[in-house]
Amino acid sequence: AECISGCVCPEGLFDDGQGGCVERKDCPCIHNNQWYSPGQKITVDCNTCTCQKGFWRCTEDVCYGTCTIYGSGHYITFDGKFYDFDGKCEYVATQDFCGDKNSSGSFSIITENVPCGTTGVTCSKAIKMFLGKTELKLENKDYKEIQRDIGDDVRYWNRTVGLYLVIEATNGVMLIWDKKTTLFIKLTPDYKGKVCGLCGNFDDKSNNDFTTRSGLQETNALKFGNSWKQSSMCPDVTQEIKPCDVKPHRKSWAEKECSIIRSEVFKICHAKVDPMPFYDACVHDACSCDSGGDCECFCSAVAAYAQECIKAQACVFWRTPDIC
Repeated sequence: AECISGCVCPEGLFDDGQGGCVERKDCPCIHNNQWYSPGQKITVDCNTCTCQKGFWRCTEDVCYGTCTIYGSGHYITFDGKFYDFDGKCEYVATQDFCGDKNSSGSFSIITENVPCGTTGVTCSKAIKMFLGKTELKLENKDYKEIQRDIGDDVRYWNRTVGLYLVIEATNGVMLIWDKKTTLFIKLTPDYKGKVCGLCGNFDDKSNNDFTTRSGLQETNALKFGNSWKQSSMCPDVTQEIKPCDVKPHRKSWAEKECSIIRSEVFKICHAKVDPMPFYDACVHDACSCDSGGDCECFCSAVAAYAQECIKAQACVFWRTPDIC
């Protein structure tokens, strides 16, 4: 064959992807389109990975699971599945009362959704957290405790961290609430595969997260969501609401405001966390919150993306005197 002119590395050396030739032990590693030198460390979830000879070597700690519920009906399950569900009712977010009727569990978290605008979309308004015989009700930026007759004693403590109220219990359940429409539920690894509800089953597989209350696998978010309502008196959700179609005059404003998620401000994060589902959710919320609280809905949507960026080790300073 003919010779092709160009540069190659001398025998025994390897192309380092950045125009140089290195020995095998000095090969870099790549993660999210970024190059890392040998010996550099990154954090993935709760594990540390070290670059060695072009490959990542990671610790194998089992990590907390996080489920996120925010804005007008956006859910990210423990296993990372995104979906939207707008229902006006109380729904089981997550619980360990799964399987047969008599199975004992130690906790249940219920979210009460109410309309947040005139288009019919809903936001989480109140949260009920059952820990053994203690019931905590979180609403109106505060929480109150109710003692019930049945159940075990599960101790818990609460603290305020920045904007958030954090409730942590001895059974490995943590709830983080921004006192508005954003809720993070964190569970210890002991609960893997043992929970059910709108947050999925926490078994590291996202394709089976739509398991209904009766244990069936669903593909449709509406049927799955309806199965987890607390009261049979609530109507089922029959169609997905598209608020920007209902309020077209708000669409261009929503797209303009939410473009911050896809802008240079978040550039450091784009390779680590896909901005598109968060951008779409932001536009949806900015269109739907049309009876006051416009900025609150928009800010919660951007904050949800910023939160995922921080988890991926991309710290973004996006709040300014003009924005949120």
